[in-house]
Amino acid sequence: MIGASLYFFQEKLLFLPTKLEQDYKFQFNYPFEELFLKTDEEAVINAIHFKVKKPKGVILYFHGNAGDLSRWGNITEYFVDKDYDVLVMDYRTYGKSTGKLSEDAFYKDAQFCYDYLLKQYSEEDISLYGRSLGTGIASYLASKNNPKQLVLETPYYSILDVAKSRFPVFPVKRLLMYQFPTFKYLPKINNSVTILHGTDDSLVPYSSGKKLDELALKNVNFVNIKGGGHNNLIEFKEYHKAIKSIL
Repeated sequence: MIGASLYFFQEKLLFLPTKLEQDYKFQFNYPFEELFLKTDEEAVINAIHFKVKKPKGVILYFHGNAGDLSRWGNITEYFVDKDYDVLVMDYRTYGKSTGKLSEDAFYKDAQFCYDYLLKQYSEEDISLYGRSLGTGIASYLASKNNPKQLVLETPYYSILDVAKSRFPVFPVKRLLMYQFPTFKYLPKINNSVTILHGTDDSLVPYSSGKKLDELALKNVNFVNIKGGGHNNLIEFKEYHKAIKSIL
């Protein structure tokens, strides 16, 4: 029964969206444009595009598995403050975004946002940033394009790897509809990859992120943040030092 529940309710375990009314008014500290991107016949993706006067580049940010843009917009203002434009989207079923969830849909919507940016920026000015759930999506996108760089905060080797650590007695490989195999995408990326992971991460095990470093790829820099958890890396000087270096 527990195994059956894992299969049928896995989306409720993996994805924790909050909804926003379509007329909800965002309030942020920096100028922004709200976008509604029709990525296919059944989906409309809500996104926030922060714009500064003289941007050093643009960051396409893929957020974690909980919340919506009212939260993640505030979080990404950290990069706007460093004179970067930022585009952050809500996944399907999150916030004001609509459409049916699937792993392919995550990838398709991500590519749509990337193509949207290519109409305004050179590819060499686009940095991809993934946090938690978003790390697999950002890694896939980097493997299919040629952005300036990829940054992964609290990433996983794969969703399967995390699920095995959570439910070791169940055949999760046969139960999971979502894979997000980050380990397959990183070797296909030619540009710089920075990984930031805390040693005390209780949600995505440090060991799962460390496996990506053990792929021994020359373009990957693994930043170990001692004592860091899943949602508090910004409280550590090592995080700020790494971000300052790559930006």
